[in-house]
This record gives sequence, C-alpha cells and structure tokens, in this order.
Amino acid sequence: MEKIYDVIVVGGGPAGLTAAVYALRNGKSVMVIEKSVFGGQIVNSPKVENIPGFESISGDEFGDLMLNQVMKQGGEVFFDEVKKIESDGNTAVVYLDMAEPMRVRTVILATGTVHRTLGLENEERLIGKSIHFCAVCDGSFYQDKTVVMIGGGNSALVESSHLLGIVDKLIILQDLPFFTGEQKLRESVLSDPKTEAHVNTTVLAYEMRDGKLCGVRYLENGEEKTAFCDGVFLAVGLIPDNGNFADLAELDERGYFIADEYGLTKTRNAFVAGDCRTKSLRQVATACSDGANAAIRACELLR
Repeated sequence: MEKIYDVIVVGGGPAGLTAAVYALRNGKSVMVIEKSVFGGQIVNSPKVENIPGFESISGDEFGDLMLNQVMKQGGEVFFDEVKKIESDGNTAVVYLDMAEPMRVRTVILATGTVHRTLGLENEERLIGKSIHFCAVCDGSFYQDKTVVMIGGGNSALVESSHLLGIVDKLIILQDLPFFTGEQKLRESVLSDPKTEAHVNTTVLAYEMRDGKLCGVRYLENGEEKTAFCDGVFLAVGLIPDNGNFADLAELDERGYFIADEYGLTKTRNAFVAGDCRTKSLRQVATACSDGANAAIRACELLR
C-alpha cells in the first residue's frame, strides 16, 4: 500500500526543520523536502551571534545540527523540487520534479526566499561568473582583487566581513543615506581600511570590456560614477519562493503567504512557516517559532 505521511514539510531551513522536530516529537511520520541546501539561507553566514544558546556558530554548522536532529528522531529527508500540491482538505498529493508523487495528511510550507537581483542588462548571464550572492562560496575567487558589494543591510555587511579577509579592496554601494545593518557589523566593516563605502547610490549598469565585467556604473547624489572591479556581490534583499503554491495559500502583493504566527491558510490541511509568510521580522529565531507553531497546529488537526 502506498505510504501516506502525516506531515510533509516543504523547505529545509530553520522553520521547516523546527516544524519537523515538533511533529516528530508528537509521534508523526515526517518527510522534509528541500530543493537546494538543508539549513536555508543561514548556511551562507560564516559567523552567527544572535541564535539563542550559541555565543557564536557558523550558519553551516547550525544547519547541520538541525538536520541531524531531525534525522536522529526518525524524520526522512529528500532532495527535490516540489512543483505542485493538490489538496482536498483531508489529504494532499505532493508532485515532485524528479520523483514520484507523495501522499500526505498535512503540509507545512516553509519555502523561504530567494535572492533579489537588480534586473540590469547582462546580469543574468554573469550570475555565478562575475556576480555572486555568497562570499563564503565564491569569495576565494577574488583573492587580492577588488569587489563591489551592492547593499547595506545585515546580509551585505556579513558578506562584506568575510570578503575583507580575502580581497584587496571592497567598495560598498548602498542606496539609502545610511547603512541599516547592526551596529557592531557597521563598525567592523566600515572602519576597515580596505573598505570604500558610498551611500545615496543608484546602480545604473554593469560595465563590460571584451565581454567580461570590469565595473559598476552608478549615481551618487546625482553624479554618475564608475566603480572598477573584478567581481560583484549582491545583497539587495530576498523575495518569497511561493508561486507554485498560490492555490493552497493566499499571497500578498509581494508574493508572501498571508498568515499569522499560527501558519493557518485557506486550505484546511496546509500551513505556512518562516520567511515565506507575512511578518515584520525575518530572523532564525522567528523562523523557528513559526515552525513550532505550524507543526503544533498540524498535529492538532491530525488528532
């Protein structure tokens, strides 16, 4: 007979893995499906200091700890992309990209977010070559070179901090009049002699020479300038990855699931958790809280 899971969690970040732990501890059969990397966006942070219980830990290590906790409690994990979910309110069918569909009684969508881009000419073809999102992954390509970081929030400053241990020069372009990252990060990055910071900027184009990236053209207080560089790192925000599930849960104008901390949706047996939902603060701690809430609600429905 075809197996029917009690809970399938779509997304293996902090929200999804926390949901899995809570469902497992309630005696439910759980499958976590992740299309990219278990641990979510946090795995790209080399040093995290705001997770309760850890004075300092790498995001990669934290993700591994969460994944191992799920597996040791009997949870199943699977790498694939969920393309569609059909639900009648009592059971659902989860359709995958590479594998056969799975049946389940309740679904928790913890799909997270993806990196926002600027939508400029040449950007798409340069991503992964001269334009990057992850300093831990790709910073080593720029040993003793010049890179541009576009963005001025926590993510941009965390990535910048890692790059400063590698590059010869870091040029930061922030569109606001100030940097919005945490004070300690601002002080550390902006005081480094390798850092050249600019605010009130608007990026206009990627400069090319012989088909290769050679700089970033931008406006600063109305004056057009060019930052010559060997590579670019983007940290201009994230967008929700919810399009495949609009039939299950309502989306707001920005594409986030409309739901409160309980994760309830218009579909009786579908719940949402983490950065993919409408909320004011997107942090590991709040993602874990969402995952716990959604799992408890799903378990209540199963009972």
